[in-house]
Amino acid sequence: MKLGINGTGLVQTASVDAITADALKAEQAGFHSYWLAEHPTGGFDALTVLALVGQKTARIELGTAIVPTFPRHPMTLAGQALTAASAMDCPITLGIGLSHQVMMASLGLPFDKPIGHLRDYLSVLMPLINQGQVNFSGDHYQCQGNFFQPPKRTPSVLVAALGPQALRVAGHRTDGTTLAWVGPKTIQSHIKPRLFEAAAKAGKPEPRILATLPICITSDEKKRREQISRNLAFYAELPSYKAMFEREGVSQPGDIALVGTAEKVAEGLALLAEAGVTDFAASLFTTTAEEASETYTFLTRQLTR
Repeated sequence: MKLGINGTGLVQTASVDAITADALKAEQAGFHSYWLAEHPTGGFDALTVLALVGQKTARIELGTAIVPTFPRHPMTLAGQALTAASAMDCPITLGIGLSHQVMMASLGLPFDKPIGHLRDYLSVLMPLINQGQVNFSGDHYQCQGNFFQPPKRTPSVLVAALGPQALRVAGHRTDGTTLAWVGPKTIQSHIKPRLFEAAAKAGKPEPRILATLPICITSDEKKRREQISRNLAFYAELPSYKAMFEREGVSQPGDIALVGTAEKVAEGLALLAEAGVTDFAASLFTTTAEEASETYTFLTRQLTR
């Protein structure tokens, strides 16, 4: 399992400099990847930021996890992703997803027939990403177009998928899935089987499973779990994540986080790897300088194992 850093905790700073420094630190430490989410109403564009970060990094994979699909036309997103890819030497991965109905409502956008939307979205996005041209007419999108130049470097594409239909679409049409708030039991019994079955039927290689969870090395496990549950309680109310919590047998975000002694957190990482996670992007949730240092040092030590 490859280890990366999820820098989404810095998104609210809206600072390109802060994220660039964080990504450079991750590259210099030896992490395989660096991921950034885009909040639908945050006004901070993840792909633009990563294109700028990519001017300073050399080898670390940069990725979005995720860019919501409903607010952005697939041709627009394809063009932006290819432009970003052409501006950097390091690998780039485009993680996309439906986001959530409540978030789209804040934009005044409908959340109708999300799986049909996702299928049509990929029917436009993927040909443009891979060949630079598309001719498609569906229920949600009708699009004809040719980019000025065929793609020279193409991003990998992952889809945030939790339900059976979305997992089938991700496995059949893309390089895999990106997950948040999903534990090892659910990945092993629900995510991986459906994703891999769809990929196999499409004749595709085994897909990637990127997972992100909060992580903290601490001597006060109970308090940190309570803080995570309190600060991130919103996620437990979102229907798609709530369903994953129920599958895992937990009820709060803090229950599923990787928190505790180094030995306990290492066991949690091992369970994710055994469940089928190919890439883990650590989202550091630390409250003291000592915890931040110990957690980062712990993660860098895992890179050599």
